[in-house]
Amino acid sequence: MLVVGFDTATPAVSVALHDGERVVSEAFALDARRHSELLTPMIAKVMADAGAARGDLTAVAVGVGPGPYTGLRVGVVTARVLGAVLGLPVYGVCSLDVIAVAVPPGAAPATGGTEFLVATDARRREVYWARYGASGRRLEGPAVGRADSIPGAVLLPVAGVGGPLYPEAFGPVIAPMYPDARTLCEIVAVRPPGAARPALLPAEPLYLRRPDAREPGPPKRVTPR
Repeated sequence: MLVVGFDTATPAVSVALHDGERVVSEAFALDARRHSELLTPMIAKVMADAGAARGDLTAVAVGVGPGPYTGLRVGVVTARVLGAVLGLPVYGVCSLDVIAVAVPPGAAPATGGTEFLVATDARRREVYWARYGASGRRLEGPAVGRADSIPGAVLLPVAGVGGPLYPEAFGPVIAPMYPDARTLCEIVAVRPPGAARPALLPAEPLYLRRPDAREPGPPKRVTPR
């Protein structure tokens, strides 16, 4: 087994390669405006560092958001193209779930609770968010809205950049801040029976709201005076 995974649902671009037992190569960059420039070279570097060829791959894993339209689309489209060209299965995972799985064991209970939130930047003074149990199983969401509109958020620990962005709306900030392709690959490649792992989804982006850019409508009729 050789799974390549990547996530572009946040300002971070993360890529990893997993051989079914461990991550053998990975790369990470933080640049919100260069997803399309960074992703393909990063995939090539991760493959080269592991001494692997595209023909060695057995599956593709991709974070499907939620996230801003442009960055998220880069990852999902790249995953679909790789899958189609190489004849590989493509597995999607909610990017908030990827962050939740990587929360250190005991981080939420240690702050006095049995639940925690994951919140990422949705712009427009809003966050993409979901609520999780201490085991990392999603209980609510994903959803999008103002941080101060999430019920009980001020009492709950929060992972993701939403916490530092809106500290008055959440409880203690916990790691990690961004989805990591290392965790994404492990979710897809290592699924022991009965494990509380996130669901595998189609490679379809979770936008949750319409993109800012829209196709123009038909020209307006001009009424003669």
